[in-house]
Amino acid sequence: MKRYNIALSLFVMLGGMSVLTGCADSLDSDKYFDDRRTIESVFTDINQTNNWLTQAFSFLKGELADVTTKEINGAGLHCFADDMYFGDRDSSISGDWGKSDSYSAFKRGDYDENFGSGYWTQAYKGIYQASIFIKNIHLNNKLTEEERLDMKGQARFVRAYYYWLLLRKYGPVPIMPDEGADYTLSYAELSIPRSTYEECAEYIASEMVQAAKELQSWSRFQGNTDQESMIRPTKGAALATRALAYIYAASPLANGQLANGSHPGGVSDGFAKTFVNKDGTPLLSLTYDESKWARAAAACRDVMECQAGYELYHAGLQLNDNKTTGYPKTITPPDDNDFSQKNWPEGWADIDPYLSYRDFFNGAVGLDNTEIIFSRGYNVGGHSGMEGLVVHALPNTLFGYNCHGLTQKMVDAYYMNDGTDCPGKDSEMGGGDGSERRQGWTTSRGDNAYTKYPPLGQGVSMQYAEREPRFYASVSFNGSYWWNANPEKTNKYMQVFYWRGTNTVTSPDGSTTTETNGYDNTGYYLRTGIGIKKWVNPADWRTVRSADDYGHIVRKWEPAIRYADILLMYAEAVNELSGSYTVPSWDGTKSYSVSRDINEMKRGIRPVRCRAGVPDYTMAEYSDQQTLRAKIKRERMIELMGEGKRYYDLRRWMDAAIEESKPVYGCNVLMTNKQQDDFQRIVPIYSLPTVFSDKMYFWPISTGELKRNQNLVQNPGWKYFD
Repeated sequence: MKRYNIALSLFVMLGGMSVLTGCADSLDSDKYFDDRRTIESVFTDINQTNNWLTQAFSFLKGELADVTTKEINGAGLHCFADDMYFGDRDSSISGDWGKSDSYSAFKRGDYDENFGSGYWTQAYKGIYQASIFIKNIHLNNKLTEEERLDMKGQARFVRAYYYWLLLRKYGPVPIMPDEGADYTLSYAELSIPRSTYEECAEYIASEMVQAAKELQSWSRFQGNTDQESMIRPTKGAALATRALAYIYAASPLANGQLANGSHPGGVSDGFAKTFVNKDGTPLLSLTYDESKWARAAAACRDVMECQAGYELYHAGLQLNDNKTTGYPKTITPPDDNDFSQKNWPEGWADIDPYLSYRDFFNGAVGLDNTEIIFSRGYNVGGHSGMEGLVVHALPNTLFGYNCHGLTQKMVDAYYMNDGTDCPGKDSEMGGGDGSERRQGWTTSRGDNAYTKYPPLGQGVSMQYAEREPRFYASVSFNGSYWWNANPEKTNKYMQVFYWRGTNTVTSPDGSTTTETNGYDNTGYYLRTGIGIKKWVNPADWRTVRSADDYGHIVRKWEPAIRYADILLMYAEAVNELSGSYTVPSWDGTKSYSVSRDINEMKRGIRPVRCRAGVPDYTMAEYSDQQTLRAKIKRERMIELMGEGKRYYDLRRWMDAAIEESKPVYGCNVLMTNKQQDDFQRIVPIYSLPTVFSDKMYFWPISTGELKRNQNLVQNPGWKYFD
């Protein structure tokens, strides 16, 4: 059978997949074969079988790793909601790649249907590749039955995972039939309509259950730490993805309305009523079903109680003060008469909450830790990988692009170290409790700042004092310390200030640095005067600001699914219940009784709060459903910042219309170091766009795909054709 016929046969088996991905004879799978190879020869050869499975996973990069698009390099677009911003793709500079306004266009929804269209195409290519593998792996008798079954489970996992990525971004999508189709039919006759949101979620869930049964291990590594083992799925990863699909299907955007005509969050279902297939079938539910929250809670329990033994990563106490190497002495949280009295996992007495959170993300710990459930790997490739997030966060002094920053809303979301709100929280934005922001600077009192207000240095606003550990692990505030691992530099521990113009900074060792990290009439400054440290390792350094200088950036894995997310999802789902439900486990060996039980919500919340070094919520907060809903949303905003979750959370909750329309606030970055108080005055940042319309709930489908599939409807608000 010649190459064309191979492709044609595979096209038949997959029910006309090329309707969505283009001509069958140009698929990536073809690159492994010459004209004389047949499908049988491929799947009876161990090397080619492995190559095919590897290729099925190979699309989990670039756009499908949520780290870049061809339109905006160096940015995981979906990391940027109301918490983070991308500063050097606005209209104030020319842009290194000639795309000066692309980020602003993204935030305004002012892009066309072909912007970022590679996501859809790549996902369906991966689905195609995995489906061929599932149908043919039985041909390989050189593998044991156990090996064939495990590889089949891996392919089934990644196929369902591609569908999950599509559902999260585009909403309901076409589910390709496994039984095949008549390839003699025209494209129009082969066209497959979108399944409903519920059908997609159920398909992903059922496929993940089957994958969990086929996969042979709860453990990812089995002694290997290479790129392939990093993205190898496990039973736990399959169950976790199932939980994600179910929590999204239970959320307001996909779960209809209550009897009073509103979603749990108070948003009407008008958007859902406009989203129908060509035959009039609603693609989003128009009827609220509380049992979907119970189903999601049970799916989370399957992960929490599975044999993988997942646990939040935690680091032991740091007894010595090695600030210059990035490991300062542990700052003990205030006594809360609860966590402070116990060792991990019941308390924080024997762990360092700051390092526990920081080192989890910056490459200091391996993927063999018990918090990672699934990763898409290092996603290497400079601007196209996690390194791109790091170099865009590094200050100018360290040869970074100095442009990924945080909004004041995100800064205010972090708690004080005793679990209270920061004084003046959201006060300029029309929120808060009426309190005023802290005034003054660490130098104004003549204190030894680091001793009295660790980890602050001299000349730092008191607004940044006594905050929770995750704040210091994630936020680069004005005057925060950065590490410099460059062996040619003597100043290893430097303060970085974001005042306008050039400043001379004296470090603790007496050395001085002349720096320009604030506004200087170029694009390389933080629009809010607030930067990001999450993902940055003390050992990261550069020699020049160049797109090619990534050789000294510690490789970071991408935490696609981690245990903290599952725990918070569990608490969220349980909180939404008013009745009691009995839900079977994934394998049918037991059943869960699920209701709004405070002790069960604590199972999800307490480990996250404890590892973070902040007190648990009060009983009054647990007892009130609406109060706890807001608390959980805030906890997710803090804990998952910079991981691309906030963008989708706001949409599934239908909160985006409010939260992403609020003006961005930050420091007054046009002020110099002689105007300290004015710099620290929180002001609106008009150069950062904040717009949301209903069409931005889901990403548009490209006009090319719509032309190829005549039964494929566009997402509401977007155009069908050019």
